[in-house]
Amino acid sequence: MMVPAALMLLGALTAVVAPRLLARADWPDREPVVALWMWQCVVVAVLLCCALSMTLSAAAAWAAVRGRVFASAPHEVVEAYALSTGNPWAATTAVALACGGLWTAAMLVREVVRARRRRRQRRAELLVRAPLLPGEEPGTDRLVVLEGERPDAWWLPGAAPQLVITTAALRRLKGRQLDAVLAHEQGHARARHDWLLHCSGALANGFPQVPVFAAFRDEMHRLVELAADDMASRRFGRLTIALALVGLNEDRGVFGPCPTPEAHVPQRVQRLLTPPDRLTAARRLRLTAAAALVPVIPLLVTFVPGLRALG
Repeated sequence: MMVPAALMLLGALTAVVAPRLLARADWPDREPVVALWMWQCVVVAVLLCCALSMTLSAAAAWAAVRGRVFASAPHEVVEAYALSTGNPWAATTAVALACGGLWTAAMLVREVVRARRRRRQRRAELLVRAPLLPGEEPGTDRLVVLEGERPDAWWLPGAAPQLVITTAALRRLKGRQLDAVLAHEQGHARARHDWLLHCSGALANGFPQVPVFAAFRDEMHRLVELAADDMASRRFGRLTIALALVGLNEDRGVFGPCPTPEAHVPQRVQRLLTPPDRLTAARRLRLTAAAALVPVIPLLVTFVPGLRALG
């Protein structure tokens, strides 16, 4: 039972230390894509620790499970894990972690169902506000213009994704700013940021007492916007996308002294107006490789006893 305990300790340590290290680092805002990858690897490592600990705990508690997990393993390997000692906590740990896994899956399914319901509702509202012309098929236009006094633009994902923009936004956005907004929303669609938001939201809602999942959700919402800003700015320039953000949000009070739900918008504008300070390609590669190694550590902890017994 030493390996399951070590995995649980490793998962707890990763969940506590990694978010603090990322919060203190100065590079995530400069390289949001790398930061997104780093956060995903951290969360995968935590979940992997729980899954592997559950498997080994179940193998220690029940001979039937042990026979399936170590079906083709030599006797020396089974003995290396010390799973037949009859630890009374093995069954409790396995059941608790299995319930956590089922709850995680249920939260993810609920999040996806809710997202699809919201998407269908918004598409129905869109058809009411912008009805189809005779002979027009739904979903054929990637750009939909709505009559509206408030400047707004959003991407409607799905099998036939569409960019919805109001007439007020068309009047407000000048020159290539509209193209920059379109590129920003297309960046979300190409990178499938909606799935990142679904997964992070499911974990945070399912386990509200676990700080790493709440931080994961908050950082996903922030970093996907920064990544989409960078995608658009590479084609149309940082000043263009910054002016587009100001044009779409200046009437919402986000640039005032009072806090608003869109308080991140001024920070995004400030970031776009400052000269880009990207990391070198070598450092980006090192960070990406280091992040990829984080989920490998639980695998090493799991397999080292068996490999040592074989060696």
